[in-house]
Amino acid sequence: MMGAPMSRRLLMCCTAVAITGLVLPGPLAFAQQNDPLAAQIAGAHRSPGNVARDKFRKPYEVLKFFGITESSRVVEILPGSGGYFTEILAPYLAEKGLYITAGRHEGVPQNYTEDHKRMLEKYAANPAVFGKVQVTKFYKDDYEIAPAGSMDFVLTFRNLHNWIERNEIDGALKAFNKALKPGGILGVTDHRGRTDMSQEAQMKNGYIRQDYAIALIEKAGFQFIGSSEVKANSKDTKDYPEGVWSLPPTFRQKDVDRAKYEAIGESDRMVLKFVKR
Repeated sequence: MMGAPMSRRLLMCCTAVAITGLVLPGPLAFAQQNDPLAAQIAGAHRSPGNVARDKFRKPYEVLKFFGITESSRVVEILPGSGGYFTEILAPYLAEKGLYITAGRHEGVPQNYTEDHKRMLEKYAANPAVFGKVQVTKFYKDDYEIAPAGSMDFVLTFRNLHNWIERNEIDGALKAFNKALKPGGILGVTDHRGRTDMSQEAQMKNGYIRQDYAIALIEKAGFQFIGSSEVKANSKDTKDYPEGVWSLPPTFRQKDVDRAKYEAIGESDRMVLKFVKR
């Protein structure tokens, strides 16, 4: 380039500046092109409230990490009336796979039964999206969440801490193991606890130590095969007056320190993948 005429060097320089000024898509954006899962995440059928949480919940990355495809047979445990992953998985699995939501049973407190009712109303209101969703009951291992040995995946999002606190975890894991086929995958996400505190000390705050969760699930007949840091949040100090529920989206303290909690964002979360032995 040293011998290039001034005008040519200027042109090359300007061209280089123009190229470096472009916003080029990263590896994930390339991976999502023509991907049916990405298409459902971008779908107009999703509620604005759920879409707003994508930056924290990372649906594409999480579902890809678990290994779910269009032909997968999936049961999600307690998806709730908001149906965050239901809005994505129901249409994604409708033609080639199977999607089951294992919801509340009749014996739970009224606020939970109302939540379950709203979930069913959401399905009924949009049969084009939710018409093929199958619904079963879940409570420990009292019900069959899916035919035994039939499912490729069991997914649970931010439920583990509740089951541990209520002494329901052994039954829940037994139900998951029964529903999964040999080699089936259990996908778990939850609020990741501090390693400098015992599990007992932070149980009431909604956090679970990752090592504790792994040991507990492996004891129930699963093998830990990997984790993802896609939902890690180093801003989460895990020491709030109302526990993890001080953070969004709950904001249990309402307007008290709201700007502080908004700046932190949703909790630091572990994403764990297990295989049925």
